[in-house]
Amino acid sequence: MPRMIEVEIDSVRVSLTNQQRIVILKQVNAERYLPIWIGLYEAEAITIALQEIQVARPQTHDLLKTLIQSLNADLIQVEVSSLSDDVFYGNLVLEVNGSRRQVDCRPSDALALAARMRAPIMVAEDVMNQAGIVPEEDISDMDADQAETEHGPDLEDESLDVFEDFLQNFDLDDLEDDQEDDD
Repeated sequence: MPRMIEVEIDSVRVSLTNQQRIVILKQVNAERYLPIWIGLYEAEAITIALQEIQVARPQTHDLLKTLIQSLNADLIQVEVSSLSDDVFYGNLVLEVNGSRRQVDCRPSDALALAARMRAPIMVAEDVMNQAGIVPEEDISDMDADQAETEHGPDLEDESLDVFEDFLQNFDLDDLEDDQEDDD
């Protein structure tokens, strides 16, 4: 069985380039993220669950939650188990009558169900290693010496003296005379 890493749903976002939806999973106790492209309806289902919005009629994932509960089963965890040809694969891990069962599913559906049932979300370590993202350190988080070393010295007042001299010696009358000569 592959080593699993616990994550949580960080956010559901809209791509600015193509308006597709992305769910961002954040590794628990680390600054590593896993973006997964999902469909519009799945993004809506996850968002509804995260924001605890009450809907008039049960959605598909609400139906699955009710079905699992009515069968006296427990959703132990949901998994993003593998990544192949840019397609993520997932599982529901259920306990039914004392035995564990894995049910193949799309990760987006697993996440929508996990959000409703407050189930742990696990990602296979090799999936996180393949597709996980560690954000670069923001310059505001660096100390001043490190920022100067990496990004060059700050502009000093002496550097701006050239512009100040130009502006003090600039004469608008000369500009008007030049324009009249062009006419």
